[in-house]
Order: sequence, then structure tokens, then C-alpha cells
Amino acid sequence: MSLDHLPQTGFLSGISEGLKQMLESQASEVRLKSGDVLFEQGDAGDALFAITAGALEFSILSAAGRKLSLDIMRPGAVFGEIALFDPGERTATATALETSRVLRLRNRDVLLQIQRHPELAGDLLRLAGQRMRWMGNQYNEQVFLAMPIRLARKLLHLTSETGSGKLALSQSELAEFIGATREAVSKTLAAWKRGGVIEISRGGVVILDRQALSGLAEPELI
Repeated sequence: MSLDHLPQTGFLSGISEGLKQMLESQASEVRLKSGDVLFEQGDAGDALFAITAGALEFSILSAAGRKLSLDIMRPGAVFGEIALFDPGERTATATALETSRVLRLRNRDVLLQIQRHPELAGDLLRLAGQRMRWMGNQYNEQVFLAMPIRLARKLLHLTSETGSGKLALSQSELAEFIGATREAVSKTLAAWKRGGVIEISRGGVVILDRQALSGLAEPELI
């Protein structure tokens, strides 16, 4: 597989050339259609993945069976790194939101490469640390921040890579992302629409005033 197929954004833009070359030589490509599940929460996990095209949603199910969406990842994102250090059950479900391609790198191949090239371990440990910090921030926001602040932050995060400010998610899906009711999300979005911060359409939400939305997200609390 040509190195040109590897994403040059996100985490992969900052890792060493050695790790990029290892991904190129050891990874296999997985193609997904919209709605395809790459893996489910609870599945055995033994591989890291890198998105090269499309978008994947990551979600979990609570003990009561309620779905909670955690994130949407796009080209350049790397996930599943926990399985490289400790293969076990997947902690979330990964679903393709559109036609997507991912590179898969299995645990056994990574361990073999680290034995041959110990310097690669530093990159992988840094990746694991980044994910642990992200998970800690997600937990803190879910527990301690008010719903409107969580919603503002999620809108900013999910549109940070698109550049257009447009998010093609329903209000029910947004509610899943922040662990709130659809009614509460709808009421908040309606207020922001009246203030000229966003526009609401049947296709989703468009951010009209990113600076104002950033103020609503209260970045000083980060």
C-alpha cells in the first residue's frame, strides 16, 4: 500500500516516520458501507485502526441499554490502541456513518515490530496517553458540566474538522452524544437560533456565529 494512502492529519501528522512506515507495511485495508459496524462494544479486540476515508461514530450502551454516542472520527484519526497493549473486549461500538476505509494493524504484528524497532513504543505510548486524557475529559464534562455547555462543546468539536460549520445530525442524535433528552436539546437549540448563533434545518445544524458558541461553551472551565 502506498504511503500516500495514509492520512496526514490528526495524530498521524505528528508521529515518527518509522511508525508511518510500519503502518504502511503491516496494515490491511477494511472497506465499510454506511451503517456497517466495524466492531461492537464487548467484541474481542486485537487491532489498532486508522481512518483514511469517511467517518465513524463511536458509541456505548449503558447498563439500562441506552445508547450514548461518544465521538465522530474522520480521516487521520487513530483508535483501538488499547488493544495493542492489552487485547480484550472493545469498550465501544464503531459504526460507519458513510462509505469509509480504515487501515487495520493487529496486536501480534505491532509487538513483533516493537521488538525489532523499540523506538516505535514511544509513539504508541503517547497515543495511549492522549486517549486516556480524552476519556477523562469526556467523563468530567458528562458529570460536572450543565447540558447547554456540553452541547456547545460537542457542536464545536464535531465541526472542528469540517470547516463548514455544518453538522448533519438530528436533534435526537445530538442528545445521545451529550447524554440528554431530545426535548432539552431542542429547547436549547431553539434559543440559540433566536440569538443568531445557529441555524436549524431538517438536515442538521449550521453554526452561524462560532465565536458566540465558543462563549456558550465557557472555555475558561476547560
